[in-house]
Amino acid sequence: MIFGVPKESLRHEHRVGLTPYAVALLVQDGHEVFIERDAGSHSHFTDETYREAGASIAYSPEEVFGRADIVCRVGMLHADEIGMLKAGSTVCGFLHLAVMPRDLVEGMRERQITAIGYEIIERGTHRPILRALSEIAGQMIVHKAASLLEYEQGGRGVVLGAAPGIPPATVVVLGAGVAGTTAAQFAAANGAHVIVLDHDIERLRACSERCRPREVVTLFASRRNIARSTAVADVLIGAVNVPGAPTPSLVTEEMVRAMKPGSVILDLSIDEGGCVETSRPTTPDNPTFQVHGVTHYCVPNLTSDVPRTASRALSLAAMPYIAELADHGVTRALATHPGLARGTYLYRGRMVHRTAAEALAIPVEPLGTLLDASSTEE
Repeated sequence: MIFGVPKESLRHEHRVGLTPYAVALLVQDGHEVFIERDAGSHSHFTDETYREAGASIAYSPEEVFGRADIVCRVGMLHADEIGMLKAGSTVCGFLHLAVMPRDLVEGMRERQITAIGYEIIERGTHRPILRALSEIAGQMIVHKAASLLEYEQGGRGVVLGAAPGIPPATVVVLGAGVAGTTAAQFAAANGAHVIVLDHDIERLRACSERCRPREVVTLFASRRNIARSTAVADVLIGAVNVPGAPTPSLVTEEMVRAMKPGSVILDLSIDEGGCVETSRPTTPDNPTFQVHGVTHYCVPNLTSDVPRTASRALSLAAMPYIAELADHGVTRALATHPGLARGTYLYRGRMVHRTAAEALAIPVEPLGTLLDASSTEE
C-alpha cells in the first residue's frame, strides 16, 4: 500500500498527518510512504527524520496525491487538492463533510474517493481520535478564556479563578463531552465557579464524577437553563458536537444580548458550524470580534497552535485504524471493523453516512451492501 502525507494547505494549520514514528511502523510492515517536503516542519519533524523512518520525500502536493492509495492528512480538503487525488483512492482526516461545500463533495464523488473522517470513527461509545485532540483543546480553551477576560483584551477585567473575599468567575460549559469535561476540570482547578450543561444525563453524571460535585454544577440543557446560565456567565465555552452533522445553535442572539458586558464566548464547536447563533469562524490573525459587548473567540482547529503535541496525539490515536486499512485493504477493513465503517462518509464515491447525506441533500446508500458488492467483484 502507498501512503501519502501532504503538507497542510490551510493557513495556520501547522499539524501533520503522520509523525515519523507512525511512518516507521508502516514502512516496517512493508508499505511505502511519501511525505511532502517540509510537511512536518511546524511540528519540528524534519525531512531527514522522515527519511530515517523510511519515507520518501515528495517535492509537490501533486506527487503526494497522485501516488497515494491512502492519503493521511489533518484537515479538510480544498478544491485544488481534490483535483489532484488519484481516482479511487482513500482520504483520512478531520474531513467534516457535513459542513463542506457540496460542490467539493461532488468532486470527491466523481473521483470515486473513499472518505474516512477521524471525527466520527468510533470505538464502543467513544470516538478515540477526536477524543485525543479534544482533551488538548479542553485544556487550551481555559487558558484562552483567562487571557480574554483581561481588560486589555476587551474582557471584564476579572481573573478566571478567585481571590479571598471575592466571588469567583463563572464559567459555563455547554456540552459534557471530552472537550467540555476537560475544560470544566481545568476551570474548576483554577478556582472558577463552573456550570456544565448537556441534554444527556449520563454524560452529566460522568462529568460530575470526574470533576467531583463540589467543583461543578451540572444542569440539563433546556432552553431555560441555557438562558439562565449564560446570563450569569463571565465565560461561555461551547463544546457541543453532533457526530457527522452541523452543530445546532443552542445559544441564541437574544441570550448573547443578555450576557454581561465584557464577558467571553469561546465556541469550540465552530469546526462544525458553531453552537452560538452569533458565532462565525475567525483566524489566529484576527481571533476575536464583539457582538452586543461580548467577545467571541471562534478559531477552528484550536490544537493546530500546539502542532507537535497535537500531531503526536493524532498519530497515536489514528494508527490502529490506519494499520487496519494498510494490512487488510480498505474494503476488508471496513467490512470487519464496525467502528471504522461508522467513520466512513464516502465509499468509492457513494455517500454512506446518513447525517452528512441529510445535511448535503445527497442520497445515502448502505455501506454493507456496497462492501458485499465490492467483495464479490474482487
